[in-house]
Amino acid sequence: MPFGPADLVGGPAYRSFGEERLVTNTAAASADIQVHQFEDEVAEGLPPGFGPGITGRIAFGIAIAFALFTLWTAAYGSLPSQVVRAMHVGFLLLLTFGLVANLVAKTLPGKIFFWSLGIAGFLTGIYNWVFYVDLIRRTGFLTTMDLVVGAGVVLLVFEAARRILGWPLALIAGIFLAYCFFGQYLPSPLIHRGYNFELIVEHFGFGTEGIYGTPIYVSAAYIFIFVVFAAFLERAGMLKLFNDFALGLVGGTRGGPAQVAVLSSALMGTISGSGVANVVASGQFTIPLMKRFGYRSAFAGGVEATSSMGGQIMPPVMGAVAFIMAETLNVPYAAIVQAAIIPAILYFAVCFWMVHLEASKLGLKGLPKDQLPNPWQAAREQWPLILPLAALVYLLFAGYTPVFAGTMGLSLVVVLILGTPLAARIGPFAFRVVFWIALGLAAASFAWVGVNLLVAVIVGLIAACAFFKGGRETLAICRDALAQGARNALPVGVACAVVGIVIGTLTLTGIASTFISAIISIGENNLFLSLVLTMLTCLVLGMGIPTIPNYIITSSLAGPALLELGVPLLVSHMFVFYFGIMADLTPPVALACFAAAPIAKSSGLKISLNAVKLAAAGFVIPFMAVYTPSLMLQDGGWMAEAFGYPVEVAYVIFKACAGIGLTGVGLVGFLFVRAGWLERLLFLAAGISLILALPLTDEIGLVAGLVLVGLQFRRGRMEARKEQGLPA
Repeated sequence: MPFGPADLVGGPAYRSFGEERLVTNTAAASADIQVHQFEDEVAEGLPPGFGPGITGRIAFGIAIAFALFTLWTAAYGSLPSQVVRAMHVGFLLLLTFGLVANLVAKTLPGKIFFWSLGIAGFLTGIYNWVFYVDLIRRTGFLTTMDLVVGAGVVLLVFEAARRILGWPLALIAGIFLAYCFFGQYLPSPLIHRGYNFELIVEHFGFGTEGIYGTPIYVSAAYIFIFVVFAAFLERAGMLKLFNDFALGLVGGTRGGPAQVAVLSSALMGTISGSGVANVVASGQFTIPLMKRFGYRSAFAGGVEATSSMGGQIMPPVMGAVAFIMAETLNVPYAAIVQAAIIPAILYFAVCFWMVHLEASKLGLKGLPKDQLPNPWQAAREQWPLILPLAALVYLLFAGYTPVFAGTMGLSLVVVLILGTPLAARIGPFAFRVVFWIALGLAAASFAWVGVNLLVAVIVGLIAACAFFKGGRETLAICRDALAQGARNALPVGVACAVVGIVIGTLTLTGIASTFISAIISIGENNLFLSLVLTMLTCLVLGMGIPTIPNYIITSSLAGPALLELGVPLLVSHMFVFYFGIMADLTPPVALACFAAAPIAKSSGLKISLNAVKLAAAGFVIPFMAVYTPSLMLQDGGWMAEAFGYPVEVAYVIFKACAGIGLTGVGLVGFLFVRAGWLERLLFLAAGISLILALPLTDEIGLVAGLVLVGLQFRRGRMEARKEQGLPA
């Protein structure tokens, strides 16, 4: 079936700005399940939308301008990096405070106040642009106006972080900033030499090691492009494709709708990279379906939250952390993807396994297969949507920069969306084929001719679409995707800005060495204890702050320490990243779980407890990767030398699956029959023993696991014969 205009304009994949309905029929529901998609993703701390009236339209226009400016700088790169970073922060502050004024402030003076803060924040970016050369010349000798602007941007970033991300991250950054001012009065080993106001303001408000450090550079250069890319794909109907494909493929398995949630979230993670956004988008479909199927509300929300958070580690678009990690470690993005691929697959294997066990325990079966959509038909009808994602994957692994790959992927999806209504007006099918081939070649020539031709193609498509009704609706889709992409990027961008305070403190004072020495001293005698300490740091920090700042702070402290203990740097960073994701599931502040709460109609705390139970079996994965780095496709050990690298990788994957399987049974308390507490503890012990690469631990774990599984199987057969009235 050819890809026609109904797929984008007026059809099931079309989204007008503010309304969409996805209707899925299942026998289990005995009625239509109507799911309304949120057009405006929920940003932490802010209601959806841009606000009513003229100020709402102004905020909407600012979001579009923000997106266009960022894409222009990415495509042409004509501005100095410092200017790009400053303007990126300026736009973040302007849009954040504009949305606070429109959506949060209740009085006119309050609205005026927050809009004033936003304008002031934007002017700090303009100041850095206009006086860029002068600021370089007077480094170390800032003027009074420089100090006012530098101090102002620091204060505004703190307030923006508090408004959009909550108090915890702002307080943590504030403690680090206070340490710069007053650390000289602390006892050893925390004491430092002391720094005056001018030096602190210059370091944090103008240098490249404070607010304008590596995290905000990555946000401006990489993250924004991929967020907008995901917004365009969602508008084009990718979410519906993923849901239909997942429902048709695994809806009939044991656990049915819960397995659909896991698979659709995994697929959504390939383009989204945002756990909270994934919960809001796919949870509108999966959570009601799970509840109708018989799952408890809290469990349904926990499944969606757990599987959605895995999207941050699912290649090819792994979320902001992956880009920050690549920039920090100075390695190709493909190396990060390579290290993440097996842990990501295992993470979702954990979700599938835990759902299967829970469904078996509750006696739930899959949805009737004759009532499920055909997944391959859905793929055939919407296959062009896969092309931009496929191009993105190819470019990332072909050695191109993430900026180039993201820009190319975004351009292809824009060309696809804009070309669809034009192709529909071409009569014969053969002519439509020729049109798409010519358009594809023109877009692909970007790689050899340069960006100007691609821009000309897009401008030509925009001009052509402006002359007929279906084309103008398509232009509205692109406009709304630009604005929504900019809005979705706010939490990530603001987090990158405020965490620069933390990184700047570490570089200015050298306090990181104190923490590193403490971890090394512990790990000299017990590496496992150092890993547990690092894990607990991630989980505790994650109770109050999002994954991105959690990763940046913890990796800055633990990464060098674990390297001294023999852990490869990439593995240690992935270890921190993995538990940073887990931290968004742990109470009391589990962002993903609280995002699922209004959809599931259950408390965020209950959902969090279920999510932790579902994800707990996955705790073995990063520990196992530390002891056997081949799980992340890093250097092999003695087994690789003796039998070859593929053999070691295969064995490690097998051992990880066995550890996940045994640990999951211990946590759920069911395999073939219900397990008692002693049996559950034995399953847990067998699973944990497979983590440690110590003499005989693998053998003990595998033998114990086989014995326990055999006993469970025997009891299951005996109970089944009793139910049939046969002798045991």
